[in-house]
Amino acid sequence: MRFYFTKTPRILKQLFAKYTWSFFTDKKEIYLTFDDGPIPEVTEFVLDQLHQFNAKATFFCIGDNIRKHPTVFSRIINEGHSVGNHTFNHLNGWKNSNTAYIDNINRCENLLSHQKTKLFRPPYGKIKRKQAKQLLANGYKIIMWDVLSADFDSTISKEKCLQNVVNNIQNGSIIVFHDSIKASDNLYYALPKVLKEFSQRSYDFKAIS
Repeated sequence: MRFYFTKTPRILKQLFAKYTWSFFTDKKEIYLTFDDGPIPEVTEFVLDQLHQFNAKATFFCIGDNIRKHPTVFSRIINEGHSVGNHTFNHLNGWKNSNTAYIDNINRCENLLSHQKTKLFRPPYGKIKRKQAKQLLANGYKIIMWDVLSADFDSTISKEKCLQNVVNNIQNGSIIVFHDSIKASDNLYYALPKVLKEFSQRSYDFKAIS
């Protein structure tokens, strides 16, 4: 099992202060985000749950999945959610040259251009400083996270996935889920309960703009 933080340490946020990790607010607002879609069934499940609770969210889309599943992508847009760039092929920035990485982002951007989106999340959270510098110079906001559900981790229980979120949310938190087949078992269990719990606590679920 690989190591990861379910709650992003403050020192990381300070070291990489040009990235967006959370939002500073006294209001009861949280920001659900979903990586790796759009795909049939899983993304559609997410959208159904969000609709039920009148919640908005942000979907960091893989370009190749947009190409394969345009109808699901259109539903995200039509239901008032935000979308962001997650590269065309889910590239790890640490393992790719700067040129190859930026080219792959631009390929995804071509599918998002009519949305005028400038939100980007690096797959695996891994991006080189020079890659990030170029994206920021090009007007992107690099959106990281405050709370990691770890729904992708098949070694944890669905109850643990839920606890990862519920125990760590604060006002302005950015939370990561994945609308992917790999994460679906944990996602299907945790997401409805997060939406119900924080709706009952009078939180607003907001999209990142």
